[in-house]
Amino acid sequence: MKGKNPNPGSAAAAAAAELLCGANVRALLDSVDAFLFDCDGVIWKGDKLIDGVPETLDMLRSKGKKLVFVTNNSTKSRSQYSNKFRSLGLSVTQDEILSSSFAAAMYLKVNDFPPHKKVYVIGGEGILQELQLAGFTALGGPEDGEKRVQLKSNCFFEHDKNVGAVVVGLDPDINYYKLQYGTLCIRENPECLFIATNRDSVGHMTDLQEWPGAGCMVGAICGSTGQEPIVVGKPSTFMMEFLLKKFDISTSRMCMVGDRLDTDILFGQNAGCKTLLVLSGVTTQSILDDSSNSIQPDYYSSKVSDILELLEE
Repeated sequence: MKGKNPNPGSAAAAAAAELLCGANVRALLDSVDAFLFDCDGVIWKGDKLIDGVPETLDMLRSKGKKLVFVTNNSTKSRSQYSNKFRSLGLSVTQDEILSSSFAAAMYLKVNDFPPHKKVYVIGGEGILQELQLAGFTALGGPEDGEKRVQLKSNCFFEHDKNVGAVVVGLDPDINYYKLQYGTLCIRENPECLFIATNRDSVGHMTDLQEWPGAGCMVGAICGSTGQEPIVVGKPSTFMMEFLLKKFDISTSRMCMVGDRLDTDILFGQNAGCKTLLVLSGVTTQSILDDSSNSIQPDYYSSKVSDILELLEE
């Protein structure tokens, strides 16, 4: 079964971004019914909450704004993310979370992936949980992190011929075993899908520095198979299509808030949302201002809590 690739083309370059200020923040709030937030580098860095986030979210909820948290980080399921929010003192329900791990499972579901076929996972427990909740048989993931290959004479690597899809996401335990298993499934199993949760190059896995993102793992499989994946995370439109079915809100009344130009901001622009870039994560002021950057958000600010602080001025 071959699914439809939801990856869109690049959004047209927009006018230079406006620095968020007291005047335009009020106009932004008046024009928006729902805020879509990225998590890593926006709400938190690693396991450390970014200053002012709880108060800002509470203010937006008090004004009747719908909040949705849209993350490319596939290491956790929606349930696990809900627990993380709770551990940081934030009350966020599972229904308000859309992760790329969930998107991968939903992509298979809406494209009628055969229930008798299996899914091999290069990634974390979050992908396995979401696949299992969707009724699919998943294998691989963290338990293959300790497996090793023996590159000896007459060594033959066996793989399950009934795997119909390989899902690749962020995997801190990536190894040669997983790369070979995924490669063989895609190259040798008829019609086997190659699905990437996202292609983020780096991310704030800890609060002090960036770490290699899922794009590194995806790139390795692209190299060994000669194939390009179906990407279900941002900036693909697939997650937005799912959001629109779930919430009766026009994209013109949504604002995507993120720290990455090539995923968060492009995701919002591709869907027709307003966009706010925060400089608390991956993107710096110099990257935004660089002449080679063709992705300009509607607004930019140093951090999410500037929304609240500017309103109080």
